[in-house]
Amino acid sequence: MPDGMTGENFTAGSSWYALSTRAQHEKVVAQALSSKGFEILLPLYRAVHRWKDRTKQLALPLFPGYVFIQAGLDRRLEIVSTPGLHAYVTVGGRPAPIPGAEIEAVKRTVLECACVEPHPFLKSGDWVRVKHGPLEGIEGVLVRKKNQFRLVLSVQLLQQAVAVEVDVSMVERAPRAGVADPRLIWWQKGYASACA
Repeated sequence: MPDGMTGENFTAGSSWYALSTRAQHEKVVAQALSSKGFEILLPLYRAVHRWKDRTKQLALPLFPGYVFIQAGLDRRLEIVSTPGLHAYVTVGGRPAPIPGAEIEAVKRTVLECACVEPHPFLKSGDWVRVKHGPLEGIEGVLVRKKNQFRLVLSVQLLQQAVAVEVDVSMVERAPRAGVADPRLIWWQKGYASACA
């Protein structure tokens, strides 16, 4: 089995699906499903954890809480009855297949790159804060232009903005100061109308 991943063979005609697991049960679920004859993908990365008395290198799931399976839905009951497994990841109540290109991209990255690690999902338009480097602490909107990420800094009074190129690994999602969460506003309006 290749280093950094469990599962390698493909079953013709089957789709890949994501399975949600209990916390820290990914390896147990992957082993159980593999022993049932399913093709499993559990991409791992190496991390060094330090405690007061020791340092240890661990192989941790790249997608915590998830295992990927390539199987037909005809064996669904056999899959969901696996101890430590919650359910299929679904869209509209149906197991959602994952495009093969996305699975291949994950597999190639794990096999070819020694420095892969999990990263929070950020999308263009998110309000972010720079975590490290000379721009540490600066906040703005993350945008993408020609495969490059940029942090847009705005001067509201002037209605002007500037953009600086940033490494997406150097930013984190941040709450926007002085702007209420639209979900909270909706909830408050719903609550106010229900109480009236």
